[in-house]
Amino acid sequence: MTLAFIVAILVWGFVIGALARLAIPGPDPMPIWMTMAIGIGGSLIGGVVSRLLFGTATSFFFAFLGAVLLVILYRKYVQHRAIWGPGARRPPPA
Repeated sequence: MTLAFIVAILVWGFVIGALARLAIPGPDPMPIWMTMAIGIGGSLIGGVVSRLLFGTATSFFFAFLGAVLLVILYRKYVQHRAIWGPGARRPPPA
């Protein structure tokens, strides 16, 4: 793998992860590397789902949906917070 390819994957993960975090209301304090990991993981999940449903693994939409799913799971099981509603706008407990 070349350095440019690795940087491209990290940038892609950051963009997808940041968009997924923006799609879910409320604060999600997490470091940049976690945003990248959620974006890359969401892209992998979305690629598998897209491949199973349509036969192609290249889809921005499915990568985004996979990352949104990971943000929801992160908020529910790691931060122990509500996903939507009034509890979603509160910061996570320290």
